[in-house]
Amino acid sequence: MENKLQDTFLNNARKEKITVTIFLTNGVPMKGRIVSFDTFCILFEKENKQQVLIYKHVVSTIIPEKNMNTNAQN
Repeated sequence: MENKLQDTFLNNARKEKITVTIFLTNGVPMKGRIVSFDTFCILFEKENKQQVLIYKHVVSTIIPEKNMNTNAQN
């Protein structure tokens, strides 16, 4: 399965160092920036510079601090 929109969104947030809030499925919010990602996980740097590895299956929502142009076509 192709994840073009997801990959474009995560890559733009990473390259532009946009602060995002990631909400986990248990409701916990984490604010910081995306360092790297692959098919199954996101390497995330919290505001206190602590790095955490988050598995994508526990991510509910990702909200960027500012709007991004993904240029992804359906």
